[in-house]
Amino acid sequence: MKKEVTIVGAGLVGSLLSIGFARRGYKVKVFERRPDMRKAKGEAGRSINLALSDRGLLALERVGMAEEIKKIAIPMHGRFIHNQDGTNAFQPYGKQGQFINSVSRSALNMKMMDLAEKEGIGIYFEQACTGIDWIQNKVTFGPRNVSSEFELLFAADGAFSAARLQYQLQHDKFNYAQEYIDCGYKELHIPPGTGGTFQLEKNALHIWPRTEYMLIALPNLDGSFTCTLFFPFEGPVSFASLHTEEKVNSFFKEVFPDTITLIPDLSKQFFNNPTSSLVTVRCYPWIDKDRFAMIGDAAHAIVPFFGQGMNCGFEDCRILDELIDTYKEDWEKILPAYQVLRKTDADAIAEMALNNFTEMREKT
Repeated sequence: MKKEVTIVGAGLVGSLLSIGFARRGYKVKVFERRPDMRKAKGEAGRSINLALSDRGLLALERVGMAEEIKKIAIPMHGRFIHNQDGTNAFQPYGKQGQFINSVSRSALNMKMMDLAEKEGIGIYFEQACTGIDWIQNKVTFGPRNVSSEFELLFAADGAFSAARLQYQLQHDKFNYAQEYIDCGYKELHIPPGTGGTFQLEKNALHIWPRTEYMLIALPNLDGSFTCTLFFPFEGPVSFASLHTEEKVNSFFKEVFPDTITLIPDLSKQFFNNPTSSLVTVRCYPWIDKDRFAMIGDAAHAIVPFFGQGMNCGFEDCRILDELIDTYKEDWEKILPAYQVLRKTDADAIAEMALNNFTEMREKT
């Protein structure tokens, strides 16, 4: 087999995977459905800030990227709880010196694409996967139906993976399930204070737990906080019921009173930013012989309440890299071993992530 790898998806996992292969001397091509986010104006309101933990850092360290990524991250030493009565409490995550890291999804993705290109990796944007020929080992990308032959193909194109769909359509006995929860999310933004100061405790993950729903906030380098409201779609208290500016302002004043002064344009943000859904994806098998594998959310999308979606995708990359050493680049052994090792863990953490929604909104 030639040392050539094709990756569908230039997101966080696809970028890290490409760097790992490039460091091993592979010729790597990455195809991405979206425009280059470093040049295009990003779509606001669809990002949940990420919590980079030891699981993810270990994978970054394996390819020598951890220190570079830490430069755009903020340590969070614990949870800062905001109660409805105005009281608050700080709950450390572990012993002194232990923390997770807040990092902007877009800033992290752009940094990793920069690092990938420095490795000589070709990233081709606005190239959506439209077909895979499993006989001739060719993958086709739109809108111009450009075909590319592949020796080894990875689907790293997220929860709604086009490459996974192509596999599903053409293979028998492929198990696939997706499950949406009855809550969605909406991003809100707390701007920095005067002189770029933080209006809340900088080194903490802020949570406003309210039993059936919650608001969280993670710090950004510029002094702002990215907030995410996890909220029911329907019902007496829901996205559907908060349909006027008056109702939004009244609700936040009653339920999240300390946020009113922090988010001066609350109602504008609430109606301008999209409401997005949350899905768990399970599928099997993840691989096809020695030529194709799904990785990251394409294989195991989870809800964000355990803060481990990205970290698990990064761990996929680390385990795969270790298996390349173990089996001396014998892909007939590497891919089955990768599937066995990661499938069980992915199923387990998907359940833990769902359970942690109850923990965070009710029991913190």
